[in-house]
Amino acid sequence: AIENSDICIAMIDATRGIESQDVNILSLVMRNSKGLVVCVNKWDLVENKTNEAIRVFEEAIRSRLAPFSDFPILFISALTKQRIFKVLEVANAVYQRRSKRIPTHELNEVLLPIIEETPPPSWKGKYIKIKYVTQLPTAVPSFAFYANLPQWVKDPYKRFLENQIRKNWDFSGIPINIFIREK
Repeated sequence: AIENSDICIAMIDATRGIESQDVNILSLVMRNSKGLVVCVNKWDLVENKTNEAIRVFEEAIRSRLAPFSDFPILFISALTKQRIFKVLEVANAVYQRRSKRIPTHELNEVLLPIIEETPPPSWKGKYIKIKYVTQLPTAVPSFAFYANLPQWVKDPYKRFLENQIRKNWDFSGIPINIFIREK
């Protein structure tokens, strides 16, 4: 793995697949909130290069690293120099996305109707209302959702909120932090 302070370019051997050591390194990258680009090296040695084979390989990598699965995967060959400049382009794009700021009014315009349509599950007869969302001024994209009962918003709903942010804005390769705070 090649890493600077904000992003990691991880190499996986195409002839061996994703191994436990790869998963350990990538888990460490995610725990430390680094940007991530996964490169599958030695692609020139793989015989079956069909779109189906690529899809299966990508699925295997993403499933081993779930729930964080929104990161670019490139199939390269260091020996033949296939797509090596693409790695730098994609890594730079991930680095740029890390500092992306979304205006508060835009977040609220997009996310509040979605939250109203699919609210957090009620807890013991109490309804949770998220009233406001803002991006925090942190190095890793972090979003604060202000609610009346933040302690009852569970991880599955936080993942739903993260997925809605990813669906509406490009944060590919970047971990996102979701905080629920009391309004």
